[in-house]
Amino acid sequence: MWKRVDSSQSGREKMSHSQLMLKKSTLQILPCTVSQLLSASHVGSDNFVISDCELFQVSVVGVVRGFAPFVTFMEFSVDDMTAPPVKVKQWVNSEDCAMMSVASPGSYVKVTGSLRNFNGQRSLLAMNIRCIKDLNEITSHMLEVIQAHMKLPVKEFDVNMNSLVSQSGRFVQSLSTIQDQVIHVIRTFPDQTVGISFDDLRTEMNHLAVADVRSSLAFLLNEGHVFTTIDDYHYKTSV
Repeated sequence: MWKRVDSSQSGREKMSHSQLMLKKSTLQILPCTVSQLLSASHVGSDNFVISDCELFQVSVVGVVRGFAPFVTFMEFSVDDMTAPPVKVKQWVNSEDCAMMSVASPGSYVKVTGSLRNFNGQRSLLAMNIRCIKDLNEITSHMLEVIQAHMKLPVKEFDVNMNSLVSQSGRFVQSLSTIQDQVIHVIRTFPDQTVGISFDDLRTEMNHLAVADVRSSLAFLLNEGHVFTTIDDYHYKTSV
């Protein structure tokens, strides 16, 4: 189960530095769907957030749709049916390649790693890839996703665990993943005086088609979630 690390916890048992780092890493693994990873807000070179919570290590469960071994790494395509498959890369040595060859297309795997942005395409840099023998683990993972994301700050989620938008304490219309991402980028832009310009918004969301950003922005403006400031090309959020 994912939860925040409480460094001030009393009665904490003494442990070595390496043990502490391992414990911290384990506690910060957030169960996710592929849909959430592909729609997470991109706030830096390799920094992503979901519901205003920064992602560190994440885990996904899905079926292998593609598998390609290379000299120094292996590349997978993992599909959990919530979005298009996500690319997964794992650096390996020759012994690892022989061991991981069992993760053939059609098999279910659990991937633990970190979300990365390679040449504008999101992928998972895997820390561990494990084949799933008991299909009950798929159901268990989805329950963990629901439980973990219900604990994230002040948001509710749809059937694929994508966030709903809160307005005046009530959760209203469910936004699409792109609309939710647009509203997050606008809300967190550093210049809160005049808001974000369309050019800056397009730069922050360069992994998406400009047409998708425009249509999402138009919807948010029409619904009152976003408003213009000094001209028709600077925006702030109303929620």
